[in-house]
Amino acid sequence: MAESNPQHAAYDSKIEGNIIFTQVDTAINWMRKNSLWPMPMGLACCAIELMGSASSRFDIARFGAEVMRFSPRQADVMIVAGTVTYKMSLAVKRIWDQMPAPKWCIAMGACASSGGMYRSYAVLQGIDHLIPVDVYVSGCPPRPEALLEGLMKLQDKISKESSSASHFRTEVPA
Repeated sequence: MAESNPQHAAYDSKIEGNIIFTQVDTAINWMRKNSLWPMPMGLACCAIELMGSASSRFDIARFGAEVMRFSPRQADVMIVAGTVTYKMSLAVKRIWDQMPAPKWCIAMGACASSGGMYRSYAVLQGIDHLIPVDVYVSGCPPRPEALLEGLMKLQDKISKESSSASHFRTEVPA
């Protein structure tokens, strides 16, 4: 006759480690921050460094952002890399408006952040005059490591946000 073990009924090895307790916001933000799909807006020399960040040496895939999307309807983070002229700003704004919410923006380089060395009538003095920017990456041009650090800062910001309707912003905050 076999002995019965009272602990055996309370312990089931088939489900051990398969149960996770968390909050809905935390789970949604974890999914969002680890599957960012960038929309690259390479407008000048910073775009070369943006392309370099996807190479095997820097490997942007470690952060879940290797799927560069060239369709705004499939992207959730716009990386504005380079000089934004007034002539190009309308196209950048149109692409931003076509991206689904929630969406984020990274301004890569001095030109995208502040107009850089170009103080002329043709250059927009910072993309934040046109669309809301979440992370600024400094440099002229910034190295791929700087973009990866900016991406990590964006991931930290996403993980602390509420996953409610607060992402559905359409205009630049005043």
